[in-house]
Amino acid sequence: MKKDTLLVIGACGQIGVELIAALRREYGDQRVIAADLKPSTAALQAEGPYEQLDVLNRGALSALISRHDVTQVYLLAALLSATGEQHPEKTWHLNTQSLLNILDLARERRLGRVFFPSSIAVFGPDAPRRDCPQPTALTPTTVYGISKMAGESWCRYYWHKYGVDIRSIRYPGLISHRTQPGGGTTDYAVDIFHQALAHGNYCCYLRPDSVLPMMYMPDAIRATMQLMSVPSAWLTVRSSYNLAAMSFSPMELARAIEQYIPGFSIRFEPDYRQVIADSWPQSIDDSAARRDFNWEYEYGLSATVRDMLLHLPKKTGAQGHPLPRLQPDIFF
Repeated sequence: MKKDTLLVIGACGQIGVELIAALRREYGDQRVIAADLKPSTAALQAEGPYEQLDVLNRGALSALISRHDVTQVYLLAALLSATGEQHPEKTWHLNTQSLLNILDLARERRLGRVFFPSSIAVFGPDAPRRDCPQPTALTPTTVYGISKMAGESWCRYYWHKYGVDIRSIRYPGLISHRTQPGGGTTDYAVDIFHQALAHGNYCCYLRPDSVLPMMYMPDAIRATMQLMSVPSAWLTVRSSYNLAAMSFSPMELARAIEQYIPGFSIRFEPDYRQVIADSWPQSIDDSAARRDFNWEYEYGLSATVRDMLLHLPKKTGAQGHPLPRLQPDIFF
């Protein structure tokens, strides 16, 4: 039987960096092709196959798929919510045309499986604020959310009309120690750790009580791989699956960080991103994901904070504020 070759587009982004590492552990370095608009570096080449790619260039995309005999594609390239509001037309074009390019090639070449990341940004003020259900009104208030809502519809269309096996997750806000914030409304929950370690304080652009759904990156990677590994017949959602882990506010996160960095302080200066956050649910019902591909999260708020503070000092080399003294074996 022919072995799968996987292409990950948007390899240098927040999800891509960790997803590629996980996929290469599972499939082997040479069977996972990393691609991004950024030029290759010696470090990237040393980790495994890397291709510089503009996903909007359909000819180049088609040639890459042929050259590597790709059977699965993970499309991660996108402009996120906060950045997208500064460049709405560019966001719409990248986020939708890249998907259409992939879907057309998947149909023509009969690719095995395709992954498309959606987001809680598809929800809007008409969706329930608590335990937002899988089927609900989608009235996004950002161009990023609009593009993801349209993408979900294209996914469903290509599945029903052409049989393209495309799978999708509505990610909550994602927290990672491997990459810098990428322009999302929930990225305060990443930047706050960097600022806490470097300066001992943080200025948050959301209100202290702005509760949002969040997830630690290891859970997001595991959910993605679980979804992509199960038989097609198991799946009942062909738009995008709700996915949930923890929900917390900036103040709750700050208090959790303060347990390890005494004297850490936070102040609040809400800006345009507050309006975006107010349009999203506070918690998500992900029962369909739990049923269809056995999803269950592992990291709550406390475990996430501990793990972030274990890893970040090694990466940042922050000297501006005393580093927390953490040992993995004391965690419980």
